[in-house]
Amino acid sequence: MRCIVTGGAGFLGSHLTEQLVAMGHSVAVIDDMFRGSQKNLLGCKGMDDYYLLMGDASNRDLYEKAADKLGGVDCVYHLAAINGTRWFHERPDFVVQVNLDTLRVALDFAITRGSRFVFTSSPEAFGEQPEMPLTNASDSLFSSASEHGRHSYGASKYLGEVLVQHAVSNNSLDARIVRPFNAYGPRLPGNAYGQVTGIFLDQCRRGVPITIHGDGSQTRSFTWVEEAVEGIRIAGELDQGLDGSRLTGAAFNLGNPEEVTIAELANLCLEITGSSSEIHFQEVGHPGDSRRRVPDISQTQSALGWSPFQSLEEGLRSCWRWLQAEHP
Repeated sequence: MRCIVTGGAGFLGSHLTEQLVAMGHSVAVIDDMFRGSQKNLLGCKGMDDYYLLMGDASNRDLYEKAADKLGGVDCVYHLAAINGTRWFHERPDFVVQVNLDTLRVALDFAITRGSRFVFTSSPEAFGEQPEMPLTNASDSLFSSASEHGRHSYGASKYLGEVLVQHAVSNNSLDARIVRPFNAYGPRLPGNAYGQVTGIFLDQCRRGVPITIHGDGSQTRSFTWVEEAVEGIRIAGELDQGLDGSRLTGAAFNLGNPEEVTIAELANLCLEITGSSSEIHFQEVGHPGDSRRRVPDISQTQSALGWSPFQSLEEGLRSCWRWLQAEHP
């Protein structure tokens, strides 16, 4: 296939790009490097049928240039977005603008070209839904916008799914939706604008306290990055589900059904790293933080043939080795 990957220099995007190239696909990455890094794509540099176009994924001209380099486009994998909990609270306007503007342009391009489209949504699209596991039938529940900006990200992903489904129904677009659940692995940002596994391991590396918001009993589903992007890749490769199901308009949860508390994650990070860091519980957590998050992956298993196998402990050990190599 000839593929465009928006946000292809980011954490998920770079791993997806590497997999696509390794599978023999031609790939053009569009990324403005706001959250991504050229370093993430060094493994693809100089390879045949790989192209990097630096710029804003809301710029239609870049898609046309990518199509020219590829000689046409068979699939657009749309990952470009602003992620990171701190951004949701500090710049909800920026999060909503980037996430929806880039999606609208990517969708319009795919519709015009007749390309397949894979939208990377998020379990955040369900908001504060308390009933688990999360399925395609689960409602999206968001608290009042006057309370906090947390749901700028989740709501933008929910609206993104609305736009994709509209394009499927009204423009005959062959689109699929994927929702990675807390993907982790090498290259995951560990700074203040990063995500929890990267932050905890970096705090262990620096010997500073591991900060937990709230009491640490909130749960997440942690998914090894290579497995998460395998699911994203397959969603774009298959013409129909392995079970004969129609993939156009289908949505798939990509997550490990094992439910892990944040406190358990912190203790596992300490055990793996041997760090002297202490755990500090902050009384006030992130506003709007969901208490539980567990995916139902039955549809993903039957249609995509996808299941996670990597244990959290082994995955974190791999992350720790990578982090040590990055900071000798």
